[in-house]
This record gives sequence, C-alpha cells and structure tokens, in this order.
Amino acid sequence: MSHDDAPARASGAIGRVTVATVVAAASGYLVLLLAARDLGAVTYSVFAVFWAAYGMVTGAQNGQLQETTRATRAGGDVRHAAARPSSRARPWLVNSVIGVALGAVVVVSSPLWSDRVFTQDRWLSVLLLAVGVVSFAVYAHLAGALSGAVSWGAFAALLSTDALIRLVGAVVAVLLGLGLTAFLVITVIGSVSWILLLTWSTAARHAAGLRGDVGTRRFTANTLTAMAAAAASAILVMGFPVLINATDGVGDRSDAATLGAVVLAVTLTRAPLLVPLNSFQGVLITRFVDHRDRLVAALRAPMVVVAGVGVVGAGAAWLIGPWLLTTIFGADYRLAGLTVAWLTVGATALALLTVTGAAVLATAAHRWYAAGWWIATIASIALLLLPVGIDGRVAIALIGGPVVGMAVHGFGLALRSRPAVVATRDWA
Repeated sequence: MSHDDAPARASGAIGRVTVATVVAAASGYLVLLLAARDLGAVTYSVFAVFWAAYGMVTGAQNGQLQETTRATRAGGDVRHAAARPSSRARPWLVNSVIGVALGAVVVVSSPLWSDRVFTQDRWLSVLLLAVGVVSFAVYAHLAGALSGAVSWGAFAALLSTDALIRLVGAVVAVLLGLGLTAFLVITVIGSVSWILLLTWSTAARHAAGLRGDVGTRRFTANTLTAMAAAAASAILVMGFPVLINATDGVGDRSDAATLGAVVLAVTLTRAPLLVPLNSFQGVLITRFVDHRDRLVAALRAPMVVVAGVGVVGAGAAWLIGPWLLTTIFGADYRLAGLTVAWLTVGATALALLTVTGAAVLATAAHRWYAAGWWIATIASIALLLLPVGIDGRVAIALIGGPVVGMAVHGFGLALRSRPAVVATRDWA
C-alpha cells in the first residue's frame, strides 16, 4: 500500500475523527452529568467505582486496538511485513479468543475480589463486566483494523455509535427513574456498536478480516505485551477511584462526598484531552508507523498541541472549575480552584505519556512501551501513599508518575532511533 497520499489521508482522518470525538466527548459529559445529578455524590461514587473497574479491564484491551492498528498498517506495506502473506496472523481470531478468555477470568476470579470492589449489585456487576469485556475485544479489534486500513469514516461511525448508545441509555434511565442498576448497564452497553457497524458497513467487514505483519505467535505475544502496558495506562486513566479506595478508604458520608467530588473532577479535567486523544490513538499510531524514518519530527507536533491545550486548560480550571462543579453537578461537589488546576496538569502529563507511548509502540518496541507505562503506574501508586490530603496526593500522583514514564519512553526511543533498527527488529 502506497503512502504517497498520506497528507490527504491525514487531513481526512482529522476531520472525520474530530467530529466523532466531539460527539463522544459531548455524550460522555452528558452521561456524567446525568449520573451525578440523578444519583448524588455518595451513590455516584459507587457507580464511579464500577465505571473504573470496567475501564481498567477494557483499558487493558486497548492494547488489542493498538497492536491491531500497528500490525495491519505495517502488514499493508510489503517493505515492512515480517512474515509471508499466508503465514501472517488473523488478528480477529486472536482478539476474539483473548476476549473470551478475559471474560472467563472475570467470572472465575470474582469470588476473590468482587465483594471488596462492588458494594451494591455485586453479581450483576460481575456479569456485566464479563459480558462487557468479551464484547469490547471485538470492538477493539474492529477499531484497530479500521485505523490500520485508514477507513476513518467507518472508524468515526463506530466511535460515535458507541457514545450515543450510552447517552440514549442514560436519558432513558433518568426519565424512568431506573437508578444505579441502569447506569451499571449503560456503562457496558456501548461496546455492542460493532454489531451495528458490521451489519451495514462494507469497509468494516473488509477491515475486520485484514492480516497482520507477523505470524500468529508473534502477534499474540505483541498483543499481550501491548495489553500489559495498556493495563497500566488503564489504572492511571480509569482506575484511580479503585486506587483511592485502596490507599485511603471511604469513611462517613462527608468522606464519601469528598471522594465523589475528587473522582468527578479527575474525570472532567481529563476528558478534554484524553477523550480526543483516545479517539486519535489509531491516527497517531498510523502516523508514526508511516514516519518511522523521521519519528522525532512526527512526534513534535502532537506533543506541542497537547501541552498547549493543557496549559490553557489548567488556567481555565483554576478560574472557573469550582463554580462549574457546584453549579452544574450540585453543591456536594466542592473543590478548590488550585486543586482543579493541578488535576488538569496531571491530565496533561498523562496525555503526553499517551503520545510518547504511541510513538514507542509504532517502532515495535513493545517492551519499552510496557516499561514506560508500568513504571509510571508504580510511581503514581507510591505517590498516592504520601501523608497529605486526598486532593493533594491525587494531583501529585497524576503528575509525577507520567513524568517518570515519559523519561522511560524517551530512553527507549533514543535506543531505537536508527532506521535500520526500526525496520528490522521487533521486540515483543
């Protein structure tokens, strides 16, 4: 597949995926608003923990999306394919098996952890989590294959449908007064969007069957390594409510309300950066794969954009963040402006780590990719144990961990900087 039309493809990608990202971000904000106002701070914290648990598992499955993007994109370029066409992996089969296996692990292991994590609707939560991760495995495969095939129209449709299904579900839940249980279902229901897309999109059906650039064993190992890194990412991105519970616990009602306010603020300050960035993961990896010979130059623009948005966002969060929390979500959600600003800086650091991770993964340096994320996660967990208030230590953890992870990714990129190395070696 020729890359001569890369500028035109990039322009089309930005347009289509940007529209889908706006839809997804707006839908996500509205779902959070509806849940926060309908459930209240204390019950919202229960919902947020389930949301976090689902996000942690499916966040790890983003490794399936990332490796599928890299493998199908590189597999489309005969210059970089590492295996003969007949012996290359079928990513849809590998990803489906991984999804079923993860669902089984959730069910089998649930007696060991479910009573500590899910304080209400325990077994429904376990069932929804298991079904959700199986469905998300197919969703992640399709999203990655569409990215690798640069089928941005179909990718945008998949992303938008996923978000809109959740939004419609949230509106129905509020109108009918269905409460917490409905919001648990809403958390996982969006991932079935792949069924709709495969039904009516020829591009989606074509992309779903694309082969990778390596054999099945190597593709499986690469995918599991990418998932290990993505699991660390998921802990930092989605799992902080669980980590906060583990390091601090929830006491009386006022403690639960403070936890709910911090969780909501973390989610809201991340959304303007991480929701679009997650949507653009496939675009970024495709960009970096196509520019392996000038990776530093390709990396510069997204890093500058993310940092610039983060600086502006932190200033806005300081000025109007507390007012927005109490005015839109209710009087229970009270935090200082400085706290909201620092949480925004933490979101920016995490977004920058996401960009450097995509660059490392594009060079097939899977171990460096995983190392950066896991070292960042370990550093963040350690910083959560600092003897300061919950708002302060969450902000410190969200900034310090990603900075350490970026340093690891930078070191990995420096070692992989020579084109000959990038083109010929694959560290699974």
